[in-house]
Amino acid sequence: TEAMQQLLEEAGYEIVPFHEKADVYIINTCSVTNIADRKSRQMLHRAKKQNPEAVVVAAGCYVQAAAEELKADLAVDVIIGNNKKQDLVPILEEYFKDKSDSSHVIEINETHEYERLSIHKIADHTRAFLKVQDGCNQFCSYCIIPYTRGRVRSRRPEEVVAEVKELAAAGYQEVVLTGIHLSSYGVDLGTSLIELIQAVHEVDGITRIRLGSLEPG
Repeated sequence: TEAMQQLLEEAGYEIVPFHEKADVYIINTCSVTNIADRKSRQMLHRAKKQNPEAVVVAAGCYVQAAAEELKADLAVDVIIGNNKKQDLVPILEEYFKDKSDSSHVIEINETHEYERLSIHKIADHTRAFLKVQDGCNQFCSYCIIPYTRGRVRSRRPEEVVAEVKELAAAGYQEVVLTGIHLSSYGVDLGTSLIELIQAVHEVDGITRIRLGSLEPG
């Protein structure tokens, strides 16, 4: 969400609180449970109710899980699936031109590309959260994540280190490495989470490295 916010700010958009009337509302949806689905739908409808003339964008996991349903939802103007959020600004510009192309969803299980979304500043002034891995190969019977996030994709170590250097230069001393299935980082690149931690550790100015949730693997 912060990465998308930065893309918009760099393109000249002004970010306002949700309760204020806006021209564009972007709901970064979740689909990990039925409750998450419902809350995502509620937020989309709430946005359209606040300003019926606004462009309401549904992005993220619920879009992957329920694209056809959202296409038929009158409260939603644009849908953007996972691995397309990096194109948010050009998608909006295209929609403002002719309102024709409003659906941007790929077959997530067929991509091996890691979505390039980076951050340079973070709301938390002491700790930077850095996503380095996406997707899951486990396909547990109770879990929708592989269908909304796709297969394991890791961010290249050199890209992670470059972003950590930018964050360190901005004054951050602590980074939290996060992912959907973090222990599987690197299986698609021939490297490992341990090697990534070691590379981040070499960055001057970083004094603490934390890990997001780790599964038993």
